[in-house]
Amino acid sequence: MADSRFFAVSAPLPLSRLAEIAEAELIGGADPNRLFRDVAPLDQAGPEDVSFLDNKLYVEAFATSAAGVCLVAEEYVDRAPVGMDLLVSRSPYRAYARIASAFYPEVAIESGVHDSAAVDSTASIGAGTRIEAGVVVGARATIGKNCRVGANAVIGDAVEIGDDVEIGPNASLSHCLVGSRVLIHPGVRLGQRGFGFAMSEEGHFKVPQLGRVIVEDDVEIGANSTVDRGASGDTVIGQGSMIDNLVQIGHNVRMGKGCVVVAQAGVAGSTRLEDHVVLAAQAGLVGHLSIGKGARVAAQAGVMRDVPAGETVCGAPAVPIRQFFRQTAAVARLAKQKGK
Repeated sequence: MADSRFFAVSAPLPLSRLAEIAEAELIGGADPNRLFRDVAPLDQAGPEDVSFLDNKLYVEAFATSAAGVCLVAEEYVDRAPVGMDLLVSRSPYRAYARIASAFYPEVAIESGVHDSAAVDSTASIGAGTRIEAGVVVGARATIGKNCRVGANAVIGDAVEIGDDVEIGPNASLSHCLVGSRVLIHPGVRLGQRGFGFAMSEEGHFKVPQLGRVIVEDDVEIGANSTVDRGASGDTVIGQGSMIDNLVQIGHNVRMGKGCVVVAQAGVAGSTRLEDHVVLAAQAGLVGHLSIGKGARVAAQAGVMRDVPAGETVCGAPAVPIRQFFRQTAAVARLAKQKGK
């Protein structure tokens, strides 16, 4: 049900093929040759659409949906309406993403350099890459194969970019090395000088920022996010990490693999995030911390101390989440007593 002006749907797919794509089990006596034409939400889907249930809050919508087939966990199979085919998956949302990608595959880009782009003669542009209007590519910059650089983006001197990278309009990249299959949304700033200076009543003296930004493979960086280059050493965004819009990553921050940083979060300089750390929206971390593997930081939390691996923290200053709930309950009891 995507707007056809912006998204082109592929040919219909049989149910058996959808099961293969989703790595899901087709149950019951469904016709494996039945064709489906699109994906849609539970409350909008029709008999030729694929939908999914991945949140118990939508069980009632699932029970009344007109979707022809639904991706669902085994525990909800009994709630399906009559006539709906089911694809059972341990991860319905991931399975849906696979099917949606099949219906809406990435559109092949037309390679070439726009006449209005300014590409330095010493820069290297890989085969199949598209450079759009107004782009500036600096001296000795390297852009890999099958990339797309959006209008008015600036690629600084000596920047290195791998293959299959998409850089949105008006992004700017300097002092950085970017891996392959990276998605950089519009307005991103990579490699600008870090916020470092020696304070004094006589005036603040800027400390040279002599590091780089290293963006590893399969990273996504959301619109208008900023990643400062290191002061000494590098700022590193680990493989497969996902950064939302309007995020600030300070100088010398090191993120491990598969981290997730949600909108408006900020990480101060020299803090280290181990693999698979999650920072929810508007979380703030002071500098020089260590956040352990798999730790989670709740929305609007203010983290001022190290967080052990696997722990979830909440509040400002952030504390373990059970302690936070106990404190909140205690304050509520005190307020109630005072009001009597």
